Amino acid sequence: MKILLTGANGYIGMRLLPQLLELGHEVICAVRDKNRFSIDALTKEKIKIIEIDFLKGYIPDLVPKDIDIAYYLIHSMSSSTSDFDEKEARSAVTFNAYMAETNVKQVIYLSGIVNEEKLSKHLESRKNVEETLYQGPFNLTVLRAGIIVGSGSSSFEIIRDLCEKLPFMITPKWVLTKTQPIAIRDVIRFLTGVIGNEKTYNDSFDIGGPDVMTYKEMLHEYAKCRGFKNWIVTVPIMTPKLSSYWLYFVTSTSYKLAVNLVDSMKMEVVAKDRRLQDILGIKTHSYREAIAMAFKKIEQNLVISSWKDSMISGRFQKNYEQYIQVPKYGVLKDVQKRKVTDVDAVLGNIWKIGGENGWYYGNWLWKIRGILDKMSGGVGLRRGRTHPDKIYTGDALDFWRVLLADKKAKRLLLFAEMKLPGEAWLEFKIDDDDILHQTATFRPRGLKGRLYWYSILPFHYFIFGGMIRNITNT
Repeated sequence: MKILLTGANGYIGMRLLPQLLELGHEVICAVRDKNRFSIDALTKEKIKIIEIDFLKGYIPDLVPKDIDIAYYLIHSMSSSTSDFDEKEARSAVTFNAYMAETNVKQVIYLSGIVNEEKLSKHLESRKNVEETLYQGPFNLTVLRAGIIVGSGSSSFEIIRDLCEKLPFMITPKWVLTKTQPIAIRDVIRFLTGVIGNEKTYNDSFDIGGPDVMTYKEMLHEYAKCRGFKNWIVTVPIMTPKLSSYWLYFVTSTSYKLAVNLVDSMKMEVVAKDRRLQDILGIKTHSYREAIAMAFKKIEQNLVISSWKDSMISGRFQKNYEQYIQVPKYGVLKDVQKRKVTDVDAVLGNIWKIGGENGWYYGNWLWKIRGILDKMSGGVGLRRGRTHPDKIYTGDALDFWRVLLADKKAKRLLLFAEMKLPGEAWLEFKIDDDDILHQTATFRPRGLKGRLYWYSILPFHYFIFGGMIRNITNT
């Protein structure tokens, strides 16, 4: 079948794409920016990519007319604490307009489980999107999921951060709320299993794993799976705002996502039935099995996608293409040059920078900078990197964003997402004479920006000098 996959570069989309190809489907991936679609060259040859921003309204002739199935995987929860519901509603209306011009038979939407009359803003938005899609000229199949557990998922990474870093926790009372986690592998099985299945047309189904647990039980079970014990004390005095700050400072989540997550975590999210499991004959994995599968992927360096690589995991939400050309005027620079004896080895070192591998010199100084950034409302260093030795344009890299990663051109360009009184770039480029140029560029914002640059100049001397020296020592 010919399938349109919207949100193709999101966490779910990146997991779903290889499965659709393996099943023999022809896939058209809809993304806002094809330059930051983090897939390998072999996969790109098998698909068609189209650029669509569903927030900008309908544009004729962007979507092929002859599609059979479409996935709606567009969400905006992490982008805002105030108007993400308006954005999601607008995107759904635009999507319906595009589908009206096609021959699509079925649209598949991944939503959230709705249990209570009074819903969180997040779940209310998902429900409203569902109602909008039901008005479209197609058969709609809605899958409603709760907590999704898998390597790179926001839920799993938050649980992982909390348990690994805090053996003793003082937690808000929402940790006693019941939920029904489901493995990402099972979510993908449901998403592919309903393709063309008329029994699922124009209906909404809850999907979940076999375990109904409180968040507290999930934290304890994670610790057991990892072979250690944790202690959790629940207190009623933590307000939603304090809870959001607690998640933000302890985990790698952004503050905006933390606010929306806390708002939803107060709501019970438990599947009401198992109709779809019976229709498709799917037996779901337990929470313990989901954790084990996630760590198997992590240990084998096979994490396909991570929520951290989304642009909305940081503060950089502009059109990043305008920043690829590093400014030459009105900027301050630190330039380091060094002869390279083994180009491939040096490129390998550059492509491994950040994350657990660190920054090749003064890692403790980088960690202090990350802590200060987190305390001032920035992203800090906790995002790390998704792959240990692969970098794609658009990836998150600690508190940097990858603007350009071109190994053939021997160039890596990063843009700072840390809190700064200005804008900063860090570039690595090997020229035709095998000289590595390492350039830190800062465009200050007023006097405060210049004072900031000159105050840290002594640290630059050691950090950047040591960095290029260690990168080129092969």
